[in-house]
Amino acid sequence: MRKVVSNTTPIISLLKIQQLDLLAKLYENIIVPEAVWQEVEVGKDGSFYADLTSFAWISIQEIQKREGLDYLTDLDKGEAEVIVLAREIDADLVIIDEILGRQYAEHFGLTLTGTIGILLRAKKEGHVHALRPLLEQLQSNGVWLSNNVIKEVLILAGE
Repeated sequence: MRKVVSNTTPIISLLKIQQLDLLAKLYENIIVPEAVWQEVEVGKDGSFYADLTSFAWISIQEIQKREGLDYLTDLDKGEAEVIVLAREIDADLVIIDEILGRQYAEHFGLTLTGTIGILLRAKKEGHVHALRPLLEQLQSNGVWLSNNVIKEVLILAGE
């Protein structure tokens, strides 16, 4: 079984378009560090919330080497814990959207994808039929995507 660790933003973004289940379809199981779970819980009273503990395919895992966070002070706690946990468990994939977090993850040799990568893979595997409405829904729910990114994604998706 592949070890996949996710940050908060992709989870929230997928919740915004009612597509969180894509993570289970594509990866079977997702691991989130404690800080990511806490960040999701902050939005408990908001429109885009799900109790991560209610999904059998999501596990919440505490990082063991907290001193690893000392080198990632530029990142928020969730991103830093994602990178530390991914290194601790030798994760096969890290799901993270934030540019700085991705740069750190790449520096440590971690394999990455993000919300857009998930949507592209879901389209390729037939889990979604069209990306345009999902991208528009992301935008209308406050996820910033440039027109160039949208054009490129639609070309890659064959739309």
